[in-house]
Amino acid sequence: MTTLARLRQHQTELARCRSCKNMIGPVVIGEAVDSRIIQLGQAPGRHEGEQGRPFAWTAGKTLFKWYQGIGVDEASFRASVHMAAVCRCFPGKHPKHGDRVPDREEIERCAKWLKKEVQLLQPKLLIPVGKLAIAQIMPVDKLKDVVGRQHRIAYYGIELDVIPLPHPSGASTWHRIQPGKNLLQEALRLIARHPVWVDNFGHSLPHA
Repeated sequence: MTTLARLRQHQTELARCRSCKNMIGPVVIGEAVDSRIIQLGQAPGRHEGEQGRPFAWTAGKTLFKWYQGIGVDEASFRASVHMAAVCRCFPGKHPKHGDRVPDREEIERCAKWLKKEVQLLQPKLLIPVGKLAIAQIMPVDKLKDVVGRQHRIAYYGIELDVIPLPHPSGASTWHRIQPGKNLLQEALRLIARHPVWVDNFGHSLPHA
C-alpha cells in the first residue's frame, strides 16, 4: 500500500473519531497529501467545520496571504502540504470571548492522530501556527523567543526542522507590531529557502 493510500485510510478512521464529548464535529481534515511538510494548526473554528477544511475563514485569508508573499498561492499550498492540527474538531465558544481553548485531555486524545501522520509521512519541515501548536513541539514562553528561527528537533522519533509562525487570528496584534512583524517576515524567509520547500514548489525567492 502506498503512503498516500495509507494516509487516506488514516483520515477515514480520523473522520469517525468521537472521543471528546465537549468537542463539536465534524472532524476537520485537510486534503490527503503525501508531503514532507506538515503545517500544524491549533483547532478549527466554527466556519472550518461548515467548509470542511482547515483555515477556511478569516484567519486562513491572512495565513495564505503570508504564503502568497513567498510565492505560493492557497491552492498550491493545500495540494502540496499536509495540514494537521492539535485538535481536529471545533472546541466551541468561550463563555466570555472567542473560541474555547482545548483542555489537556482533549489535546492528548487527539495527539495520536498527529503521531501517526508524522510517522507515516516522515516530514522534513514542520510549521506550527500559533502558540498552542508551538507548545506541542517545544517549550515556549514568549513568541519572540521561537518565531523567526529554525529549530532542529526529534519529534515522534523523526528528525526534522521546525519553523514556527504566529497565529493569523484577527484578534491578535502580535504579527502586526514589532518585534512580531519583523520576526514573522524572517520566519517566512526561512520557510521559503528551506530545501524541502524549494523541492516542493520548485523555486526560492531571490530576496528570501
